[in-house]
Amino acid sequence: MSDQISASHILIMHEDSERSSATRSKDEALELITEIKGKLDDDGDFAELASEHSDCPSGSNGGSLGLFGRGQMVKPFEEAAFALKDDEVSDIVETDFGYHVILRKV
Repeated sequence: MSDQISASHILIMHEDSERSSATRSKDEALELITEIKGKLDDDGDFAELASEHSDCPSGSNGGSLGLFGRGQMVKPFEEAAFALKDDEVSDIVETDFGYHVILRKV
């Protein structure tokens, strides 16, 4: 098992998210991330969707978070990211920051 992985993500925040300025409700955020996940499942371009929708500053870089190790991300995000295979996209992951879809990169 690798000590570090590279991943990208799309983050959709809501009004109750930690450090959020989003005004959408939690239900609206879940609806939007579900729609994005559906586009990814239909071969949508991850970087393009991240640039268009992600509430994380990484969205301007296609969602790339670069390399990170265990203990650097919040637990649900870390567990999901490290469980993925290379080039695999996660299901929707909820953290205190909102809803994520994660792409593990090679």
